Amino acid sequence: MNPRFPCAGLRALHAPTRRDFIYGLGASIGSLALTSLLAAENKNTPAAAPGPLAPKNPHHKARAKNCIFLMMEGGPSHIDTFDPKPKLAQLHLQEFTREGKMKSAMESGKRYYVQSPFSFTKAGQSGADIATNWEHLAKVVDDICFYRGCQVDSVNHPTAMYQMNTGNRFGGDPALGSWVNYGLGTLNQNLPGFIVLPEVSFPQGGSPNWGNGFLPASFQGTALRPKGSPILDLTPPAGITRDHQRANLDLLASLNAAHAAAHPTHEELAARTESYELAFRMQLQVPGILDLAQEDEKTKTAYGLGADATDAFGRKCLLARRLVEKGVRFVQVYAGTWDSHDYIERAHGNLVRNVDQPIAALIADLKQRGLLEDTLVVWCGEFGRTPDNGVRGGTAYGRDHNPFAMTIWMAGGGVKAGHTIGATDELGDKAVDVVHHVRDLHVTLLHLLGLDDNKLTYFHGGRFKQLSQFGGAVIKELIA
Repeated sequence: MNPRFPCAGLRALHAPTRRDFIYGLGASIGSLALTSLLAAENKNTPAAAPGPLAPKNPHHKARAKNCIFLMMEGGPSHIDTFDPKPKLAQLHLQEFTREGKMKSAMESGKRYYVQSPFSFTKAGQSGADIATNWEHLAKVVDDICFYRGCQVDSVNHPTAMYQMNTGNRFGGDPALGSWVNYGLGTLNQNLPGFIVLPEVSFPQGGSPNWGNGFLPASFQGTALRPKGSPILDLTPPAGITRDHQRANLDLLASLNAAHAAAHPTHEELAARTESYELAFRMQLQVPGILDLAQEDEKTKTAYGLGADATDAFGRKCLLARRLVEKGVRFVQVYAGTWDSHDYIERAHGNLVRNVDQPIAALIADLKQRGLLEDTLVVWCGEFGRTPDNGVRGGTAYGRDHNPFAMTIWMAGGGVKAGHTIGATDELGDKAVDVVHHVRDLHVTLLHLLGLDDNKLTYFHGGRFKQLSQFGGAVIKELIA
């Protein structure tokens, strides 16, 4: 018996009270109508389509309104990009040993230290360390905050991808973009709040990397096709007008509403109905956003459109800018794969040529349009690489997976531009300064977007769950 309500157990024997009625309203379809009425009265809430992705107030003052997450799948080598290790030149091809070293499943024979095949320079007024083949990014390093202290738990690609994207190595949890949309809604009700621009081949682990997990289905990422039409069936069939579509949707909505009333716990139905409505609204706005021909030639050239090496990723970066400009809350862009166990000079060299110019153009474009201040740009992989050769000898030098050291960089959105935060040891083997688990990185990204990880929770499986799993700390050194 509840001491606050000693007669609660007897209420079923009597007529429902006013309190019972109000409580029941909150657990029924009436709550949707009540929410809609309250939203209409709230002057801070847009009048259009208050649905699951309607804008919400942040927990605290946000430094960023949107996020573009550049995911370099496969694990780019920090040692060969943004964290030079001169010591490796002295140890080149000497035997590598480390107590407690995790062995690769592919490993056979001895392992050897390997120097970087790339030379480095100090770029910008900040003197940021950067490999010289990043010719374009070197011009915008003063807008970037490099972070060398992050660590993860897994050396396997799928589990590491899940952890970087969802906080959980084993999959099934909501992606970072899903949490952001759950907490903030989106700024444009005619577009999905979380859009993914993948490679032709999905990343290891597949679409759960941008799934909604246990959150309602409305918050999952929408993946656009990398080739051909980004969205199929965007144009209505010949002879079908918008009035026809509206009438069909209204009929379908009435049928679904009757079914939902009989099955009030089936959240998927409400999400599907909302997806139909969103698709209807997208038909008007999406074609214009996807049409990159609207951009001037100078902009398209800056992103590398039309050039063999940069065209594909340049289109993604330009589209990401157009999407956040139109109010999409979270855009994730994939490039890969960076899993260079051998021939790292060739493999990383080609990948850098693919992404260097488009990423630099994205940062410069956001800045000159006044969007960088409100847009958080994040660049990372799922882990870093080891200072040793991994599995093969000869000249086919590469690197193994390393969860203990990596470089992540951020730009815009309130981060400390023109700084390098944290450090790895002299070999690039482990982070040794400003060391934080990836959960703290996630908490920091949420913080910059105005969200408190401890308040951004969802009741599931008998407890309130959050992105960090069990809590984390903001990495204050990264925040301007």
